Amino acid sequence: MVLSENSGARLGGDSEMASFIEQVRRVEFVETDMAGIVHFSRFYIWMEQLEHEFFRSIGLSIMQQLEDGTVIGWPRVSAQCRFESPARYDELITARLTIQRIGVKSLTFDVVFRRGERVLARGSMKTVCCRLRPGHELESLEIPALYLERIQEHREVDAG
Repeated sequence: MVLSENSGARLGGDSEMASFIEQVRRVEFVETDMAGIVHFSRFYIWMEQLEHEFFRSIGLSIMQQLEDGTVIGWPRVSAQCRFESPARYDELITARLTIQRIGVKSLTFDVVFRRGERVLARGSMKTVCCRLRPGHELESLEIPALYLERIQEHREVDAG
């Protein structure tokens, strides 16, 4: 079920595949180049927006203050996208984010963009859980239990 274009997301999954979150969006004019084709940079923005929507869907945030006062964030350490077919102004496209890997300190997400059955692009992002402290360097840390629990609950509900 899609809640609304460009903002709604649908959660899903089954026991044979990773949990996912899916979003349908309409390509806006501002997202295109002079040929009316989506500019490549938008796919990276959409991947990040979908990642944020995933965290919201499990009741957390990309930046979160934990009970002990620790503020954590999830900076990207790698991102890539391979383009297979153009997306154009006013088309409806579906983006599906799956959790590819849960590491000790990192999460890896895969994203597939489609127009109907046609694959438009495939991307992935790796994010590392970090402590954020003003005036200090980022410090990677093990993914907090709260995050692991929520991600696991999401996967179990999806497999249900």
